[in-house]
Amino acid sequence: MQTEKIDDLIYVIAFALGGLAFALGPIVIARLLAARKTRQTINKTGQFIECGVDPIGDAWIRYSAVYYLYALVFIAFAVDVLYLIPVAVVYNRQFAIRDFVEVVIFVGILSLVIVYAWKKGVFEWNLKKPAPKTSPKS
Repeated sequence: MQTEKIDDLIYVIAFALGGLAFALGPIVIARLLAARKTRQTINKTGQFIECGVDPIGDAWIRYSAVYYLYALVFIAFAVDVLYLIPVAVVYNRQFAIRDFVEVVIFVGILSLVIVYAWKKGVFEWNLKKPAPKTSPKS
């Protein structure tokens, strides 16, 4: 009985360490691979390299809400694919027509996300131009 508890504890510790490695691994790898120096050019001392392109404007810009709606639509279809792959593997040929109808209903319900987004105008990317700045009148 005691050895079973120790074995279970070893599994729990191994999974905890694995989860910690998956969480901290990308941070450590990014820290090791990140550029340590900045570009030294005329009048640009201390400017970080960003994909080889000079940065334009401030880094703190506001994104439109449409960007987040695109992300939500993407997530809806990513979940769709993550569901359909195991379903395609598990379903057997005994109830092939019923299984096909279930998958079609599932995809149909998820495709309503696209119809809803289309009706809301999510796919119309209208960039809003900032209003011209006016000087204060004295």
